[in-house]
Amino acid sequence: MIDIQDINPGESYACKFRVETLLDEYGRIPGLSDTPLKGVGMYEGLGLLVTRDLEAKIVLLRDVDSKQDFIVPFNDIWDIDHAEHSDT
Repeated sequence: MIDIQDINPGESYACKFRVETLLDEYGRIPGLSDTPLKGVGMYEGLGLLVTRDLEAKIVLLRDVDSKQDFIVPFNDIWDIDHAEHSDT
């Protein structure tokens, strides 16, 4: 795996992450369905790295499943690796 400090600008990376956010009763990020909300809880997902801030030690990630963006501290990301993705 790759350390967040060692990534190269301009290359694509993905990582696992956790963030506290609003969840539905199945522990998913609410979408367009009418699934009842559960409340705030911990969500874990796979995200594409959009940008990082080395001073603040945070990254902006786009969750692969929900397509939502999250600001996540370095301490809450792991398994960083190169990513290949397409919009198809």
